[in-house]
Amino acid sequence: MRCIYMGKHKRSAVGGLEHLVASGWEVAAVVAPPGDPRAAEDQRLDLAAEQAGLTLTTDDDLYAALDGGGWTGAGGGGLDLDGIDAVFSFLFWKRIRPPLIELGRLGCLNFHPAPLPDMRGLGGYNVAILEDWPEWGVSAHYVDADFDTGDLVRVDRFPIDRDRETALSLDFRSQARLLEVFRWTADELAAGRELPRTAQGSGRYVDRAEFESLRAVRLGDPPELTARRIRAFWYPPHDGATLEIDGQTVTLLDRGLLGEIAEAYRDAGVRP
Repeated sequence: MRCIYMGKHKRSAVGGLEHLVASGWEVAAVVAPPGDPRAAEDQRLDLAAEQAGLTLTTDDDLYAALDGGGWTGAGGGGLDLDGIDAVFSFLFWKRIRPPLIELGRLGCLNFHPAPLPDMRGLGGYNVAILEDWPEWGVSAHYVDADFDTGDLVRVDRFPIDRDRETALSLDFRSQARLLEVFRWTADELAAGRELPRTAQGSGRYVDRAEFESLRAVRLGDPPELTARRIRAFWYPPHDGATLEIDGQTVTLLDRGLLGEIAEAYRDAGVRP
């Protein structure tokens, strides 16, 4: 079985690639971001591809090759796109377009860290905590021309800790489950079994403008809403729940998060 693998710098995305290699998939190319000094080595999808001896490319070069423009990888070898069985998108951050959507004999599949069709686009963790959802989930779905709207393969749901969950903690839990959904999907395809396929129907989409507006703390908000907003947007080093003070944007945090930071500092040896 041959595939294209597209992802970002995340341990779960690295785990997905490692599973493909270990289970006998031939990975024709890996689309990964450039090296990022903020990413640890075990998060670096590009390093994982290099260590496995796989061809690294960009989505632009991949589309150029599909359009007949030709392409040679860093090692000088051509990209062989014949006989691709599947295209896998694991947290890939860009819209996937034709003809890449149609390249795989068995389809193009995306692995989305939110339950579909409940939450498409950005800000899923944040919305779930802010709006006090009782559960969350992760999804595998076929890719179509729009964002996160293709037919569903599998949605795994699990309860949220409604009193303590942060965006960061929910991401940790979601990535572990998303990797398991990916492994199952890849193994089903490799075994020759047909994947389930169900139309999504209508759903919710959060764009960048709405996402940014949700993080703003407003004077007069109920205390419980502010507390949820702080947890909902806690994901260092990104801005958290924000407040404007004399033209300056500041991030709010509570005593529980201060305690977590203090513990992390102590563990890292940052202490007087």
